Amino acid sequence: MKLVFPGGEHAPVDLADGATRIGSSPDCAIVLAAPSVAARHCEIRMDAGSAFARPLDASAPTVLNGRQIDRETALSAGDLLVFGRVGCQLSASERKVGARAAPARAAPAMDDGRTRVRSALPRYLLRGVSGATFGKTFAVTDNAIIGRQPDCDIPVPADEISRHHVRLKVTPEGVHVEDMGSANGTYINNKRIQSALLKPGEELRLDTVRFLLVTPGMDARQQSATSHGETPQAPASRKTSTLWIAIGVLALAAIAFAVLRSASVL
Repeated sequence: MKLVFPGGEHAPVDLADGATRIGSSPDCAIVLAAPSVAARHCEIRMDAGSAFARPLDASAPTVLNGRQIDRETALSAGDLLVFGRVGCQLSASERKVGARAAPARAAPAMDDGRTRVRSALPRYLLRGVSGATFGKTFAVTDNAIIGRQPDCDIPVPADEISRHHVRLKVTPEGVHVEDMGSANGTYINNKRIQSALLKPGEELRLDTVRFLLVTPGMDARQQSATSHGETPQAPASRKTSTLWIAIGVLALAAIAFAVLRSASVL
């Protein structure tokens, strides 16, 4: 088996038997210097020709064929793996049958892989900030379902979550959230909704389980400020307005004093 990185983040890697660690730390076998990649992000284990991927950091998503994995999962040739926002494709190692024929077959595989991997990169992430999801990060894929059932795209093992709680749809402006008839309700910024748009920096709450919608590579506090229309700057604006009003009152008082004095009233 071999890992191919269509974006050029790393040279192709032939996977040997045993574990191959992937991350941004220099002690990893495959070092990916990208902000979205954790120090020790994922481990790929080869055993008698079979490959398995195991995430190492719950706060950094590992996505297999568009779905985030949270435990050791079997891999097959052609699978697409995304570490943060770095994508790669697992391919079968080429047999040395003909040195000239091999490059001709490899070229179209690289082109096809590049197109599919780029489309798998997550636009948004859900960061758990309470309950069973606290400290975990989930890649948001189109038409993903959050619920208590293990077959959900984002499973949440909590009794207060319905078996199929909400459906998520990715849009350029954010994530459209649709409640699927949950028992305890769905909330965006503490407002109960049936169907609404969740923007980066806003909070999604499923009863007591809370998530923050973020985009890879951006600080969550910056996103929160952006989504609220520069609310943090409002107090400064009010202070400035108050200061100018005070200056205007003092100026008018000074003018009135000068007029009265010139008229020999004072």
